[in-house]
Amino acid sequence: MRYAVLGTGIVGRTIAGRLASLGHDVVVGTRDPATTLARTEPDGMGNPPFARWHADHGQVGLETFAAAAAFGETVVNTTAGGQSLDALQAAGAANLSGKVLIDVANPLDFSTGMPPTLDPVNTDSLGERIQRAFPEAKVVKTLNTMNCFVMVEPARVAGEHTVFVSGDDAGAKEAVTALLGSFGWPRASVIDLGDISTARGAEMLLPIWLRLYGRFGHGDFNFHVQGPRSGD
Repeated sequence: MRYAVLGTGIVGRTIAGRLASLGHDVVVGTRDPATTLARTEPDGMGNPPFARWHADHGQVGLETFAAAAAFGETVVNTTAGGQSLDALQAAGAANLSGKVLIDVANPLDFSTGMPPTLDPVNTDSLGERIQRAFPEAKVVKTLNTMNCFVMVEPARVAGEHTVFVSGDDAGAKEAVTALLGSFGWPRASVIDLGDISTARGAEMLLPIWLRLYGRFGHGDFNFHVQGPRSGD
């Protein structure tokens, strides 16, 4: 399958690399490929410049947002939450129409410093805003409640743990669940929360996730939802 991964940060790189390793055709989307490749300094999180990663992943293409979205049969949004709508507008509604759009971004607001808050929150979500802005796309919110390395390698966390999906289209959620399975997520670990409005709850896990990260000093942890015992 052809995948477009929008965003060149560590999340986009990790997902793009995993998809390519599974034999998919993958293109990463950015606003200006030449500018992205010309950067030589680490990003704000201390990760090496994209060009260094790209040199080791020559099978992954780099295109503009629009060219990448046109290429992909499925589109994955890994851009920073505050920039996601602008990036998707640049990708173009026509290039997203009818496609599964996997949204792993979180609407983190750093305007008041650390730790970030969420905007929107409670009565809306980034997932919903994306679905409203692109009504012909099939938006599925998933993987936003964990570190990117756990997203594509769940065995990094011992024992059972949980990944959520939210979306209005049942077929799209089933396709995403199958993709999660190829990443190593057992079907029993995937919880379908319901329609895209349930992305509010998934996004609101981020404040506690960030505090757990601060407590542990690493991201190799996740949430596990334990259901009732048989017979209860």
